Amino acid sequence: MVISLNEVSKTYGAKQVLARATLHVRKGQCLSLVGPSGCGKSTLLRVVLGLVVPDAGTVLVGGAHVGPDTAQAVRLRTGYVIQDGGLFPHLTARGNIVLVSERLGWGSVRIAERVAELFELAGLSPDLALRYPAELSGGQRQRVGIMRALMLDPDVLLMDEPLGALDPILRARMQRDLKALFLRLEKTVLLVTHDMNEAAFVADSIAIMRQGCVVQEGTFEELVRHPADAFVAEFIAAQGLSRTGSGAGA
Repeated sequence: MVISLNEVSKTYGAKQVLARATLHVRKGQCLSLVGPSGCGKSTLLRVVLGLVVPDAGTVLVGGAHVGPDTAQAVRLRTGYVIQDGGLFPHLTARGNIVLVSERLGWGSVRIAERVAELFELAGLSPDLALRYPAELSGGQRQRVGIMRALMLDPDVLLMDEPLGALDPILRARMQRDLKALFLRLEKTVLLVTHDMNEAAFVADSIAIMRQGCVVQEGTFEELVRHPADAFVAEFIAAQGLSRTGSGAGA
């Protein structure tokens, strides 16, 4: 497994955010975390990245234990995308993309070649490189955020509600583009979304969370046909999904 979380718990004051959560993601797999607001999805993602230290349990990325001494090394092998791209407003699109690579001492030729490759991969015009985030559309900002996450060619891609700020038409288009990108790059992807529709279309497998733990994991069809409990069945039904398909980008 590329990502392994075993019995991970995290409490803030009296609130337990993660409750013995266990999740495993295989190499090359795209797994989506879904669940209601406040169920622990984003916290689990931050635990994988080492931004949150769990109270109990173990976290492994690429076979390496994630802890205070190893988190930085893990982050350099992991791309991280958040809603609306999370770009630095005072940097151009190119400045956002190359920030870490420059600090790592990459040469100018290597950086230029990688940036050109990423603009082609993202389907964006290189003319946008010198624009600031405020001068980009929502879709363009999101693509730049993905390019930044891919700059170091990471083994793992973590995405936290990456399409949540987009309008429905653009979101559907980006879902199709993301799915094609995942197939092309063969990265290991952990995608957080509250939208079961999106998860069913983009991901290979879906893990449903409730109150800080993973209650069921499987393909869309498996979840629909064999829900683990009433909550899973209700969560799927509440989003208008059925055995005939997800509908999102299909």
